[in-house]
Amino acid sequence: MAKRDYYEVLELSRTATEAEIKKAYRRMAMKYHPDRNPDDAEAESKFKEAKEAYEILSDSQKRAAYDQFGHEGVDQSMGGGFRSSGGFSDIFGDVFNDIFGGGGGGRQQAYRGADLRYRLDLSLEDAVAGTTAKIRIPVNVECNTCDGSGAKKGTQPVTCTTCGGHGQVRIQQGFFTMQQPCPHCRGTGKMIKEPCPDCHGEGLVQEEKTLQVKVPAGVDTGDRIRLAGEGEAGTHGAPAGDLYVEVSVSRHDVFTRDGTNLFCDVPLSFVTAALGGEVEVPTLEGKANLKIPEGTQTGQQFRLKGKGVQSVRGGATGDLLCRVIIETPVKLSKKQKELLQEFEGDLKGGGEKHNPKHSSWLDAVKRFFE
Repeated sequence: MAKRDYYEVLELSRTATEAEIKKAYRRMAMKYHPDRNPDDAEAESKFKEAKEAYEILSDSQKRAAYDQFGHEGVDQSMGGGFRSSGGFSDIFGDVFNDIFGGGGGGRQQAYRGADLRYRLDLSLEDAVAGTTAKIRIPVNVECNTCDGSGAKKGTQPVTCTTCGGHGQVRIQQGFFTMQQPCPHCRGTGKMIKEPCPDCHGEGLVQEEKTLQVKVPAGVDTGDRIRLAGEGEAGTHGAPAGDLYVEVSVSRHDVFTRDGTNLFCDVPLSFVTAALGGEVEVPTLEGKANLKIPEGTQTGQQFRLKGKGVQSVRGGATGDLLCRVIIETPVKLSKKQKELLQEFEGDLKGGGEKHNPKHSSWLDAVKRFFE
């Protein structure tokens, strides 16, 4: 099968610069790398094709021969072209170090500090209104005794004998070579013979620090507040990680929150429910009067507009929805019981007029049994 044009393989024009060639190969390699496409023969073939194209076009002499004579100018099987001075591992080291973070040259690897997570419990009132909370968190900071080197004071880390100070070791997997951090020095290129007694060779010690977290109004359970640079310290001058404060709103004795709306149950005497009236209900801003129409049934909801929550993301303020619960009197005196029995007898004379739901329910039951 005829080989495809190398520029076409890397999706480049013939005037592409060296940087554009390298960038195009990186893109192709990331897309078709066997580790990302296990058991995919087509992806492996495209990966090899891209590797071959890069090997030719990244070499100025080979590229000139290819531009003048095509594949014959660089195909060794046809007696022409140039013999590669380096194998695939050279290309791998050049390009894949950039992709997978390979290091070398005896440089110590700098790693960004780990991100931390903290759960902040808030009352509903504080979550709705916003607040400033103080939190104490354990963090790893650079050891002052050894200045973060991990070595005992007066000593220095020595070059790792496994990787020769490169911090990376190469392993062969099939047709290509991979680099990974040295397992003995963990990618630093250095070994510590006499560890610091305070940090035990880690270069980091744990401390507690107090932070003030500004909680914006309207947060809810699951919202996160990011404090940049307040995570664990990085190594060898790398930046610190971030702290993510996760909000958890405690259960409230009166209100239940759903998004921007608040819900509450309001006990109601059956006299007020029957005759109507006004009841005082709580809101997060104080008290409010709720009008109850006569004949109100248990479970009915009444809406107080704008008495809910404004989301931290903005938008209209929600409502407060009050569900009335008709309360049955308890511990009645003899006289009260007699009055209720007399009242019930009087209601029965009105039939469906006074108890429409009860009458319709009895009709449904009758039809069911029939």
